[in-house]
Amino acid sequence: MSDRKLKIKLLPNGEIQMETLGIKGKKCLDYIDVFKNLVDAKIVDTQYTNEYYESESGISTDNTELRWD
Repeated sequence: MSDRKLKIKLLPNGEIQMETLGIKGKKCLDYIDVFKNLVDAKIVDTQYTNEYYESESGISTDNTELRWD
C-alpha cells in the first residue's frame, strides 16, 4: 500500500491549494471534503490527477460482471 499524503500550499492571497498523493480513485474526494470542512473553505476549482482514474487495487471493475455458481 502506498503512503497517502495531502500536499497543502497557503498562497499569499489567502487561497489554499491542496493535492492528494497516493490516494487512487474517487476516495481522494473524501479527503478533500474533510479538509474543506476543517478549514471552512469553499472549493473554487478541481483538477483530477491520473491517480483519480486508477482503482485502489490497480484493477478497474467498471463494466465487469461477476458470477458465482
